[in-house]
Amino acid sequence: MKQFVPLMLLVAGMFAAGCASNQPSKSPAFSQPVGGGSAPVAIITPDDSVAGKVVLYNSDGRFAVLNFPDGRIPAAGQTLFLYHLGLKAAVVKITGPQIQENIVADLIAGVARVGDEVRNQ
Repeated sequence: MKQFVPLMLLVAGMFAAGCASNQPSKSPAFSQPVGGGSAPVAIITPDDSVAGKVVLYNSDGRFAVLNFPDGRIPAAGQTLFLYHLGLKAAVVKITGPQIQENIVADLIAGVARVGDEVRNQ
């Protein structure tokens, strides 16, 4: 029986160490709200940006026909940006006329291509 006592102590120590490591750790970044007060409040703002595509580009006249499928057409005189493969490629100014979801814009700077993204940021 005396020869099992060290083995029993070893097994008991392993169980105690295993139980101690299974406690959830508390991260200081998530345990207290910022400023010590109540939990932070999320602020939700609607996306008012316009988004469209270039459907036609005339390099001689330096104008593009833009399509806005969601129906939110930018106002005349508004400046927008064209993006090609995620990079800013041109700046356009809305001039009109507008027919349904399409509107004409003059190219101010850069180069436009059919399929470029149109955004106001």
